[in-house]
Amino acid sequence: MLPVPGDDSRYARSVAATMTGEPSSRQEPSSRGKRPGLVRSLLDRFGHLVRELSKFATVGGIAFLIDFALFNYLTGVRDVEPVIGKTISTVIAATVAFLGNRFWTWRHRRGANPAREYALFFFFNGVGLGIAVACLAVSRYGLGSIWPEVFQTPLADNIASFIVGTGLGTLFRFWSYRRFVFVEAGTPTVPEVTHDRPGA
Repeated sequence: MLPVPGDDSRYARSVAATMTGEPSSRQEPSSRGKRPGLVRSLLDRFGHLVRELSKFATVGGIAFLIDFALFNYLTGVRDVEPVIGKTISTVIAATVAFLGNRFWTWRHRRGANPAREYALFFFFNGVGLGIAVACLAVSRYGLGSIWPEVFQTPLADNIASFIVGTGLGTLFRFWSYRRFVFVEAGTPTVPEVTHDRPGA
């Protein structure tokens, strides 16, 4: 009678692995069993980060639209000097961003000292404002003194302000908020997230 291929092949592989010292197939389930726990833990951590980034991006998008519309209104309709118009529009947009991030994006990180938190928030917004204004100033007055027909135009002002300046400023703000402003409670753990859901 011919041997059953399934049973003999499994037995042969097990015996061969034992004789050669190679890991047998019986050890694979235990090693595989550890992977879902690790993957699940990573997904839990990065899943929360993705939700936080989504909220931050939403708030930033609204603030960006306010900044963009107000800047072009001040410089195009009211004939305000571009750097002054950028300063005004960014300050107003930063106020909207503060309210959204404080009461939505990082509402789970309520610190014990709100005055310190607000002061740091606006301080780092001031640094972000300086980054955006510096990009515009370099474009309009630095490069514009060499190629005024290219860099002293509304298109160049918008590129310097809203692509370069806002991009660098946004990266700096996100890093500084997480590192220095909303840090009292730290990054929420999974139990804190599940506890916050019923009240949401």
